[in-house]
Amino acid sequence: MRVLVVEDDAVLLDAVRVGLGLAGATVDGVASCADARAALSTGGFDAVVLDVMLPDGSGLDLLSAWRRGGDRTPVLLLTALDEVADRIRGLDTGADDHLGKPFDLDELAARVRAIARRGAGRAAALLQLGDILLDPAAQRVTLAGRPVELSRREFAVLAALMERPGTIKSRPDIETRLYGWQEEIESNAVEVYIHNLRAKLGREAIETVRGVGYRMRAPR
Repeated sequence: MRVLVVEDDAVLLDAVRVGLGLAGATVDGVASCADARAALSTGGFDAVVLDVMLPDGSGLDLLSAWRRGGDRTPVLLLTALDEVADRIRGLDTGADDHLGKPFDLDELAARVRAIARRGAGRAAALLQLGDILLDPAAQRVTLAGRPVELSRREFAVLAALMERPGTIKSRPDIETRLYGWQEEIESNAVEVYIHNLRAKLGREAIETVRGVGYRMRAPR
C-alpha cells in the first residue's frame, strides 16, 4: 500500500511516516497544498492522509478540487477541529474517513487500510487465493495454514498481486508500491522478490506474462 501524507507539522509528519511504514505502507510526505496537488497528479497512491489546515490553503478546498476533477483516491482527514459539524463538512466534501488530533498511530493505520480496501472494491480484510492467505493488518502470510516468512518488500509485492488476482501488474506498477520518492529503485529488485516468493509459495503461484508483467495464478 502506498500512502501520501499531507501534513505541515514536521514532527507529526515524521511520526505518521514511521507509523504507517511499520504497518507495511510505503509513505511519501508533503507539507503544502501545492506539493499535494503535484504529488497526487503523478498517481499510484492507494490512500491520502490529509491535514485540514495547511500553510497555503485549506485541505478541504484541496479535497473538493480533487473530487470535482474526478479523483477517487481514498482520503482520510486529520484535523484538530473535531466538532460534529467539522466531521460532517469533511465527509460531505468527499472524505472517506475522519480522525481528530491527537490520535493513535495504530488506529490511523487501521483506518487507512480500511479506506484503501474499500477504494479497491474489497470488503474482506484478508486476501486469499487458494491456500495462500495474507493478513495486511498483522503483516502475516500462511500457505495451507503454515506461516511463511517474508521480508517487508516481499510482502508488499505479494499484497499488490493478491489485491486483484488475475490482473497483470507491470514492473513499474510494482515498483511504485515498493519505493518512495527518496528511495533508489534497484534495477532487478522486482525480479528478485518474485523469485523469492515463488521459492516460498510454489513456482506456479505467480505467472510471468512475457513483456507485460506478473499476476497471481488462480488455483486449479
